[in-house]
Amino acid sequence: MPDFQYCLNSSTIRPAKILDKIRIAGTVGYSAIELWHDDIDAHVARGGTLGEIRAALSDNGLAVPTTIYLKGWFETTGAEHVAELDECKRRMAQAVEVGAIHVIAGPPGGMADHELGARNYRELLELGLSMGVKPAMEFLGFVDDVNTIEDALEIVTKAGHPAGTVVLDPFHIFRGGGSVESISLLTDKQIAIMHFNDTPASPPREQQHDKDRVYPGDGHLDLRHLLALLEGTGYRRWLSLELFSEALWAQDAMEVARVGLEKMRAVVEG
Repeated sequence: MPDFQYCLNSSTIRPAKILDKIRIAGTVGYSAIELWHDDIDAHVARGGTLGEIRAALSDNGLAVPTTIYLKGWFETTGAEHVAELDECKRRMAQAVEVGAIHVIAGPPGGMADHELGARNYRELLELGLSMGVKPAMEFLGFVDDVNTIEDALEIVTKAGHPAGTVVLDPFHIFRGGGSVESISLLTDKQIAIMHFNDTPASPPREQQHDKDRVYPGDGHLDLRHLLALLEGTGYRRWLSLELFSEALWAQDAMEVARVGLEKMRAVVEG
């Protein structure tokens, strides 16, 4: 397998505060960390600054592939869209301040107007690029509509902007019922990041949610095949450990991050 870069999605150690998450990621040996805007807002609400976050990232030698996430931009029109876009602007400004390359743009929960979403994604891209960050289209396996690689790629293609990208995730590929082979439809430049995780064989696919994700290699997915498909696109960047396990949140955050990195390496390098 090629030399991917290992990233920690900070949701994996959610109870920790943002500066602790950054320190843990650097200490354990990750090269990057994905930050959530809720954590950034909580830090600022406690009297912290974005400068402190930037300094912590620099001290620990961590890149920020993405911040998470933008919502409401896809499905809205008129005054509601203006209001949602204002919040997206605020979050994108934060993303730029902490040095993020991409900001993840999530789909709506219900059925979606793909034409509207494509127009709005192009608008979001142009706005983000003018600010210095690239919004990346995410599909979510448990939503009603935009739940496969094909759906996300359709939005990106219809948007017609060369900077359009997709977020990949083994859990969402499985949960949405799409084909992992569809990774081959993408080019390297169309992939913002690969979230990395595994899923158990039960409960049934249709009943699984974020909380059911497990460490890479602890589930039933053929992650080696997924990585081979990813390699075929030319992608050589981040694999980001993204879990939402209450059981792991109750454990020592440093240990969870350490075990997660070991398990990713075992899948990729073993």
